[in-house]
Amino acid sequence: MKAVLQNGYGTPERVLHLEEVDRPAIGAEDALIRVRATSVNTPDWITVAGVPYILRLKSGLRRPTNRVRGTDVAGVVEAVGKDVTDLRPGDEVFGSLWDTRLTSRAGTFAEFTVAPASQLIKKPVNLTFEEAAASVMSGLTALTALRDVGRVGPGTRVLINGASGGVGTLAVQIAKGLGAEVTGVASTRNVELVRSLGADHVIDYTKSDFTRSQDRYDVILDNVMNHPPSVTGRVLAPTGMLIPNSIGNTGGFLAGLPRMARAALMGRGSTDVQFVTLVADRENLNALAALLESGDIQVVIDKTYPLSEAANAVAHMLGHHARGKVAIAL
Repeated sequence: MKAVLQNGYGTPERVLHLEEVDRPAIGAEDALIRVRATSVNTPDWITVAGVPYILRLKSGLRRPTNRVRGTDVAGVVEAVGKDVTDLRPGDEVFGSLWDTRLTSRAGTFAEFTVAPASQLIKKPVNLTFEEAAASVMSGLTALTALRDVGRVGPGTRVLINGASGGVGTLAVQIAKGLGAEVTGVASTRNVELVRSLGADHVIDYTKSDFTRSQDRYDVILDNVMNHPPSVTGRVLAPTGMLIPNSIGNTGGFLAGLPRMARAALMGRGSTDVQFVTLVADRENLNALAALLESGDIQVVIDKTYPLSEAANAVAHMLGHHARGKVAIAL
């Protein structure tokens, strides 16, 4: 089969190459998926870049131990392990290879991949494979942040910084569906997009700094972290919550990492700072699928690349200006 292998660390065009490899081995509780679509997420471009260098202690010093990037997947079941009883060959599914333990597995930038059956569900028939794949990590992150961590409900004043990105576009819609009063922060060219997704207010960051506003928010989901967390915290309501989001961070990991650390320290004081732990299980996938199937949320895809241009897809994400998601279709 063909797969995009990472042969080192650096720019995507230098280290990502399409090559012939063996199909991944399937375990007793796994499913072998013929990949129809996947998408690019923050952990992918971070691993490609390999910075900061300390991250290589986990992924591999000279090149990643797992050389195939990608965790989101939508495709067709090719085979199942002996203990899998609720999926069968021919099923159209979507889900994730994401593991909070960051255990090395075959990735999804490939013609075939192996995923735990417990992290796959049937794909809604009204979704394309590209839409399904592009929804997974970003959608689960947004859903977990707002529904579970922020406990957003009717009347909650929510600000989403980075409202036009992969997590942000879905977060605006999810927050609005939960009954919140939603303010999105985006650039001039994305103001109308964010407004069309249901935001009650949109702040153009090229014209106005939301941290200097007199408005106060109950929940701030910060996908960009382009301000120190102490500055962002100034516009929280007295009992407000700041949710820094490393999964959605499009502001550059070298900038985001120390600010995540400062946010954690700030949370030890009087400010309520909470982080998102992504759990890609069937319960969360089914909740996301219900929103997608009903049309309550829609996936915004900036551009779709073929597998042979996966390096360009990662470079697009690295540019930090994607509107919504960057997908890869096979």
